Amino acid sequence: FPDPVVWIIFRIVTGFSFAGLYIVSESWLNDTATNETRGQILSVYMLITFIGIAGGQFLLTIADPAGYSPFIIVSVLVSLALIPSALTASPMPTMQEPEKLGIRQLYKISPLGVVGIMLVGVLQGAFFAMGAVYGGLQGLSVFQISMFMSLSVVGGALLQMPIGRLSDIFDRRQVLMFCALITGLLAVVTLYVAEHYSVFYFLIAATFYGGFCMPLYSLCIAHTNDHMEPSQMVAASSGLILVNGIGAIIGPIVVSSLMGWFGGIAFYLFMAGVAAIIVVFALYRMTRSNAVPDADQNDFVAMPVRSGVVAVGMNPEAEWEEEEEAEPAVPYEDVEQRPAEEYRTLTKASMSIMEDLSNEDDDDEEGLMDDGPSIWNRNG
Repeated sequence: FPDPVVWIIFRIVTGFSFAGLYIVSESWLNDTATNETRGQILSVYMLITFIGIAGGQFLLTIADPAGYSPFIIVSVLVSLALIPSALTASPMPTMQEPEKLGIRQLYKISPLGVVGIMLVGVLQGAFFAMGAVYGGLQGLSVFQISMFMSLSVVGGALLQMPIGRLSDIFDRRQVLMFCALITGLLAVVTLYVAEHYSVFYFLIAATFYGGFCMPLYSLCIAHTNDHMEPSQMVAASSGLILVNGIGAIIGPIVVSSLMGWFGGIAFYLFMAGVAAIIVVFALYRMTRSNAVPDADQNDFVAMPVRSGVVAVGMNPEAEWEEEEEAEPAVPYEDVEQRPAEEYRTLTKASMSIMEDLSNEDDDDEEGLMDDGPSIWNRNG
């Protein structure tokens, strides 16, 4: 049903469903992680997420994007992804509701973290939603569009940790401002290269753009966590993800409108404008408060751009309490270990019913109970 209203409705349903998939998958990972392994698990999870996002762009080349075959392919892949969870023998993880931390309170604690993460949502939401459209307006082939989107993600994956390590050494606000500034400049450079040079040079510029744009998400979360107690990090991250999601809704709407009015040139100009706002606000905040001392900063932890709030529980800097394993229950078949009080709970009425059932079995040689053990015996 290629109808805007139908698509809007089902996009909402799809978004709700994918949020659930992230939360369930992350809950299983978080439940199996320990203090020694959760940082490694989060790193592997982030790597696989980047590979999935980058590799998924090439699904455009499998079938005609204008047809319905790509939707069928995606449906099959999502169904296959359910198989590991459906076949697992592990018990369902315990879902614990995180501590509440309102957005207003979160803003008072870290204004730059809240405003930055929203603007990053605008920036990255617009890129992922309209990047392929921009490539089409530039006359790129389907394969070239796939390469353009994929390499932008790959660039972010490659520069994520080097930029994060710099933020551990220097004032994190300065690193965040620097990355936003380079992102804005590279947006203008990429636009210029796309208009005047070959596709090869355009792809190189797009890779560097993604390399500085994608780490902004983790930098905002790390900066916010520098002002949080370990017990507040999960609650803070849930608020940040909500604010980022609001930005991701605003970005595609604004940039698509601008592209409709001014053409493809508005795509990267919009990116440069949003990055400039981040730079200005970071400079403003640097004049209003002192930096967190380097010794008091938490270690930078790269977070997947596409993740749920549960993934924050795998952050080694967050407070973590391992649940003690419950003692195995005494089997009811082991009569010698059963408490004597359990036998006293049997009332005379219960004993009478049991006696009547026993008598009926003796009288009815072809009764139902002749086919196997009684219900009472089966249940212990």
